[in-house]
Amino acid sequence: MPDLAAARDAICTLLAPPERLTPWLDANVPPLGNGPLVVTQLHGGTSNVILTLSRGGDDMVLRRPPAVAPPGAEKGVLREARVLTALTGTDVPHPHCFASCSDPDVIGVPFYVMERVPGWAAELRDEKITNLAPFDTMPSEYGIGYAMVDGLIALANVDYKAVGLEDFGRAEGFLERQVDRWEGQLNSYPERFGYAGREIPGFAYARDWLRANIPDDFRAGIIHGDVGTPNALFAFDRPARLTALIDWELSTIGDPLIDLAWFTNKLRDEERPDAIDRQALYNVANFPTRQELARYYAAGTGRDLSNFDYYCVLALYKGGCILEYKVAQSAAGILSPETGRFFDRLVLSNFAKAEQLCRKAG
Repeated sequence: MPDLAAARDAICTLLAPPERLTPWLDANVPPLGNGPLVVTQLHGGTSNVILTLSRGGDDMVLRRPPAVAPPGAEKGVLREARVLTALTGTDVPHPHCFASCSDPDVIGVPFYVMERVPGWAAELRDEKITNLAPFDTMPSEYGIGYAMVDGLIALANVDYKAVGLEDFGRAEGFLERQVDRWEGQLNSYPERFGYAGREIPGFAYARDWLRANIPDDFRAGIIHGDVGTPNALFAFDRPARLTALIDWELSTIGDPLIDLAWFTNKLRDEERPDAIDRQALYNVANFPTRQELARYYAAGTGRDLSNFDYYCVLALYKGGCILEYKVAQSAAGILSPETGRFFDRLVLSNFAKAEQLCRKAG
């Protein structure tokens, strides 16, 4: 019978070779301690690999791209490190970044070392996002939505220029660039992964509607880019409280309303609160409606949300374009057929919902 612990140790040694990583840690992360380096795998996914580092001081976390990385993963790791460093001293719940490394001679890929924040994160189980008990039932689950939006309010209220992120993204023309940006990524998958590509229902309608309905009240700020409870940590005690937003590889400077839309676009609509989106990953019956959270966000940020439907369509469009890479990886044999079918349903649901919102908005 294989020794699973030994296999995991061997994988960690390959992902973060202690003989090469230790001198770098000595020079850059002294709070970790100076004992023998112990590396364990906290999480290994298709977007990033997360390792726990122990040397006698405070345990920390190392984030690096996986062996087979999605588009932009190596650049994304360093962008994560930069934005986390910039957020130091703000009200945004986030892990402190101790140091980052772009030198491939250390462990072969870019990486950074951050604080290990206490808390629990939601998990994807049986194709649904599940919260830790008792936050998986009412009334605690209802508060999760507001806790997430508290974090988004804090992020939207940060002056990105004041924290040194003026060149972190191009604010000018951000909304005008989005449709072509994500369509270009979608169109790159056939060559990158060697699959045939496909025509996705609703894609063209959403794309054309977005191009024709760009709002004129753009306000720039920091965008997290992948807001969801699996990318957040929550306190173990009630009521629901966010301890950190994590997974910042898609962060940039743009319109923070897209983060709110990304999080809320599969939640219930107050016009039809009993209508549940069957493709929603959350137990949305126990969450506030999309409009409730939008009003809460508006009160905390002073933002005008009269064009919120536009951002909901844009978030669905962006998400569909991004998630199609997992369908492509499945077709190429990198991911399992089951994974491909799961993400296929998400992609089709995103574009169907986007077209529905476009037609409703007119």
